[in-house]
Amino acid sequence: MTVSDKLLDIYEQDGMKLEQLMAFSISDDHARQEQVWEIVSQSHNREPYVIRRMLTEKTVRASDARARFVGLEAYIVAGGPIMRDLFEADDGGWLQDPAILDRLVMEKLHAAAEDIRAEGWKWVETALSFPWGHTRQFAEIDGTEMPLSDEETARLAALRAEQESIEAEYAQADEYPDEVDARLGEIEQAILALEERPLAFDPADMARAGAFVSLASDGTLQLERGFVLPEDMPAEPEETDDAGNADQYNCPAYDGQEHDSAGDGYQEGKSDSISPDVEPEEEDGIKPLPDRLLTELTAWRTLALRDAFASNPHIALTELLHTLVRDVYWQTPGADCLEAYVREIPLPVHSSDMPGSLPAHALRQRNDGWKHDLPDDEDALWRWIAGLDDTSRMALLAHCLSFGINALYERMPAYGAVSQRSVTERLKRANRLASALSLDLIEAGWQPTVENYLGRVTKARILQAVRDARGDEAADRIVHMKKPDMAREAERLLDGSGWLPEALRTVGLADQAQVETVTSGGDMEAIAAE
Repeated sequence: MTVSDKLLDIYEQDGMKLEQLMAFSISDDHARQEQVWEIVSQSHNREPYVIRRMLTEKTVRASDARARFVGLEAYIVAGGPIMRDLFEADDGGWLQDPAILDRLVMEKLHAAAEDIRAEGWKWVETALSFPWGHTRQFAEIDGTEMPLSDEETARLAALRAEQESIEAEYAQADEYPDEVDARLGEIEQAILALEERPLAFDPADMARAGAFVSLASDGTLQLERGFVLPEDMPAEPEETDDAGNADQYNCPAYDGQEHDSAGDGYQEGKSDSISPDVEPEEEDGIKPLPDRLLTELTAWRTLALRDAFASNPHIALTELLHTLVRDVYWQTPGADCLEAYVREIPLPVHSSDMPGSLPAHALRQRNDGWKHDLPDDEDALWRWIAGLDDTSRMALLAHCLSFGINALYERMPAYGAVSQRSVTERLKRANRLASALSLDLIEAGWQPTVENYLGRVTKARILQAVRDARGDEAADRIVHMKKPDMAREAERLLDGSGWLPEALRTVGLADQAQVETVTSGGDMEAIAAE
């Protein structure tokens, strides 16, 4: 096998790693090699196994997000063949030319990006998918929701009336007939599409901001507008501090007038000596208090503030939420009077299906909803939180705290700051939390695929998964296959089976067998090594 000269040049210029270059040698189709590199180079996931999977991919299911995005008709018109199963349900068949499909996907994404760029954005980034949390380092510009047109208002009213009529008609029924249930689903989607209003942005803001264009897991176009690079943010005017240390501690600035002062600073030694911690007499006004005295005074104030804080749960919860919201949404620098915070745990290593998953969508929706309601300044934020009902306050608290959840397995170095035992304890607690929440990864939408599991484990594990989910007969049918073919067939067999690898199972769920809780990295390490 040989590697394209173009890719060799990229490697020589340090544009890719040796392991990536070696992965391309699995195929001698230079055009496909270059196409795959064009796709993965725009993605966050450039692992060698992804390159090998794409180069050895012989068919793509018609239900794949790429196929739904392009459409079967466009694929066929471009000369792409489709394979059908006459005897089993095949969800539309298999597309037999992934190269044509990927070309059509990227062409459609780039065309969409050009349309978005024409709106007036400074930059537009395009990829099949972006990593989870890729917008966190960006600032955002505010947009204004576009109002409903008269036609849209009438349409929304008609949909709601139809929805209420159907629900009233079947109020006493145990369940809806299939066709009625399908119609209600259509109505809900149509209402949601009308209620989720597009945003209009100021052209001046758009000139320094950009957008991300990618493919959603449901085969639709995912557009994220209004993100500003830190270097493109307008410089804020520097604040002057004419009051010295007084403003630093929220103390009134000295006005130069004579005030009653006992001068009882902390002193060591003779009483008639002047300690460095005592404010000396000055002819020209009063200078700021010495640092040590300010420390003592504010220590006293802190102790009293703690007592008052602990005695008022409503204020305590308000202050906690205020701090957490600022930490999560604004990343306000500097120390706070309440040292409570959530450290968002980054998830830079993940499968490509995670950003478009059900949990990711739910988190984005929840996050956008709260962000839309937040006031613009700190004082208004404090008053807004104080005025929320208890249910909303607890919902906001749970949302902010969720950014700090960490159930990640990690292999720690032998003499690192964090021990492997600490990671094991973290996983035990994460398992306990998952059980308390009855976390079900099947309901969350996880499915075993070639990319996220089957193509990255041994044949023995593939066969065991099929055997557990579909029985010995199904496993025996694929035992003779080469691993890439076995993985693809196992993906088809496991679709809809509800099977989960052990690391994703939750102890205590009624529909799962009792499994041993993962308390060490051994099994996870074995999976990662295969």
